[in-house]
Amino acid sequence: MKFRVLKLAILCMSLTLISTPFQAEASGIQQVRIEKQCLSQSMVQFKFDFRKLWIDHVVWTRNYIVSAAAELQDQQKVLDRLLKNQQDIGDAIKPYYGEEAGNKLAALLREHILIAGKIVDAAKQGNQAAVETYNKEWYKNADDIAQFLSSANPNWSNKQLKDLLYMHLQLVTDAVKARLTKDWDADIIAFDKGQEHIIMLADALSEGVIKQFLQQFK
Repeated sequence: MKFRVLKLAILCMSLTLISTPFQAEASGIQQVRIEKQCLSQSMVQFKFDFRKLWIDHVVWTRNYIVSAAAELQDQQKVLDRLLKNQQDIGDAIKPYYGEEAGNKLAALLREHILIAGKIVDAAKQGNQAAVETYNKEWYKNADDIAQFLSSANPNWSNKQLKDLLYMHLQLVTDAVKARLTKDWDADIIAFDKGQEHIIMLADALSEGVIKQFLQQFK
């Protein structure tokens, strides 16, 4: 019996907890109804796939920072792979939002990467004025991504997405600073935090898709 309860707890996620009083005619006893919805296999797979795409985003961003900072020969190859990841993320939403929307998201994410590359180059050269200019463009791009996504899905608030994206930008900035100053401990910390945070972002996005298109995941 205990095994069955444990197994059910693992397989099912409590999406809503609703307490509803039922006044019994004789005793006045309250009953509590708890509604649970099990995660379907398609829900789990979608969340896993979305996490993988966004973790790749962080991993290949770090690889590019390393290559660009040291001017390694693989810099362009790494950039090409990183840009492919942005198209992969855009492609992942096409079954739900269509070809045009998927390509729009991919374009916004490519802009996010290309601006980051300009920031790295300017920082390497010690051009603080250029860093500040590109940084403003970077955050404006984050605003554009948040606006685009929140307008497509009522489960994604503009503020929530901005907060998540701004934190991502800050962690990438921390990684760039650490790499350029050769603070290897800070570099590792920024990378670890970046992965943890991007999973939060990926889950917020995937859960929003699942809620909006619930019938497709049953």
